[in-house]
Amino acid sequence: MKKFLSFLKNYRTMISLILAMIIGAICGLIFKEDAMVVKPLGELFLNLMFVIIVPLVFLTIALAVAKVKHPKRLGKIMVSTVVIFLITSIIAVLIGFACTYFVDLVDKGDTAAIRELFGTQEADDTNLNFLERTVQLISVDDFTGLLSKDNVVALLVCALIVGFSMRMCGEKAEPLLKVMESAHSVVFNFIKITMYYAPIGIGCYFASYVGSFGGSIATGFLKTFILYAVIALAYYIIIYSLYAFISGGTKALKAWWKNILPSTFTALSTCSSAACIPINIDSAKKMNVSEDVAETTISLATNLHQDGSMIGSVFKIMFLVCLFGTNISDPGTTFQILITALVASVLISAVPIGGGTISEMVIISMMGYPVAALPVLTMIATVIDAPATALNAVGDTSCSLLVSRVVDGKNWIETNNESNVKKKRK
Repeated sequence: MKKFLSFLKNYRTMISLILAMIIGAICGLIFKEDAMVVKPLGELFLNLMFVIIVPLVFLTIALAVAKVKHPKRLGKIMVSTVVIFLITSIIAVLIGFACTYFVDLVDKGDTAAIRELFGTQEADDTNLNFLERTVQLISVDDFTGLLSKDNVVALLVCALIVGFSMRMCGEKAEPLLKVMESAHSVVFNFIKITMYYAPIGIGCYFASYVGSFGGSIATGFLKTFILYAVIALAYYIIIYSLYAFISGGTKALKAWWKNILPSTFTALSTCSSAACIPINIDSAKKMNVSEDVAETTISLATNLHQDGSMIGSVFKIMFLVCLFGTNISDPGTTFQILITALVASVLISAVPIGGGTISEMVIISMMGYPVAALPVLTMIATVIDAPATALNAVGDTSCSLLVSRVVDGKNWIETNNESNVKKKRK
C-alpha cells in the first residue's frame, strides 16, 4: 500500500494531466465542434502561463549564469566530459530525427484550419537573408520588445548578458542577486498555483482540439508515446550497450548490465534524474569507474546531459511539423530542426527548474510556430516523461564509462579494480 501511495505521489501531476487529456479527448469526440465552448477555459490556463513566461525566462537564466561556480580543478576529466556530452547529445538528436522523419506523428489534415485555430500569422520576412533573420530572432530594437512572449530568444540572450554582467560586478551585485532570487521564488510559486488549474485547462483545450480535428490529434499523442517508448527501449538496450562495449569491451558490457538496473527503476519510479545521482554514482563505482570520474561526470551530466530530453525535443518539433504541415525536405529546415532540438535540450539541462517551459518556448520561437501551441508541447512532455527520465539518468552513468576510457586508458577496469582492492585492504 505504501509503495502504491508513493507511486501516486511521484506521478500525481502526470496522472492528472493524462486523465485530463483522455477525458478531454472523449468529450471532443462526443460533442465534436460543440466542444469549442470550453476553449476559453483552456485559454485561461494559457494566459496564466503566458504572463509569467517573461519573468520566468529572465530570472531563471540570469540567475543560473550569475550563480554558477567554476570547478576548481580543470583538466582531463572536465575536457573529456564536455566532449563526450556533446558527441552523445548529437547522436541522440540524430537518432530521434531519423526515427521520426518518415513518420507522421499526427495527420496533417487541413493545415489552413489548424493555422486559423492557433491564430497563426504569416511573418512578413520572406525577403530576409539568414543573417537578418538571426539578428531579428536574437534581438529587439526597443526594451519593451523584451517584455513580449513572442521574443523569448532575444529575452534569453539579454538574460545571459545580465547574468555575466552580474558576475563581473562581484560583490556589488549581491543586493540585486538577492532581490532576483526572491522574485524567482515568487515566480515559481505562481507557476505552482497555476498548475493546480492545469488539468482543467489542458482538458478543455484538448477537448477543443479533438472537437475541431476529430480523433487524429488524440491518436497523435498515443502514437507519439508508443513510438517514443519503443525508441527509448531500443536506445537503452542497443546504444548504451554499444557505449559500454566501446569504453571497455565485454568486461565493461557485463559490468554495465549487472549494475545499471537500480538507476533505471529509480528513474522510472521517481521521474527525477536528480534523485538518481547517488545511485548512479554507486553503480558507476561498482563498474570500477574511479571515484573522481564517477562523481564529477555524473554530477555534471545530471545538469548538462540528457539523452531522453534530446530525443524528446525532436519529438516535440516533429509533432508540430506534422500538425502545421511544415515541409522538411529542405536541408535548411532539417538543419533548423536539429539545431533547435539541441538548443532547447541544453536549456532543459542547464536550467534545473523551469527549463521545460523555457525550452518549449524556444522551440516555438526558433521554428516560427504560434505560442498557442505551447499546451501541445506540454502534453507531449507529459506522456513521454517516464521513459525520457530513464534515458536521462542511465545516460549519465554511460558517460562515466566513456570518460573512464579516455582518462584512465583502455585497461581502466583492471587498473581501477586493483586500486579499489588496495583501498579496501588499507
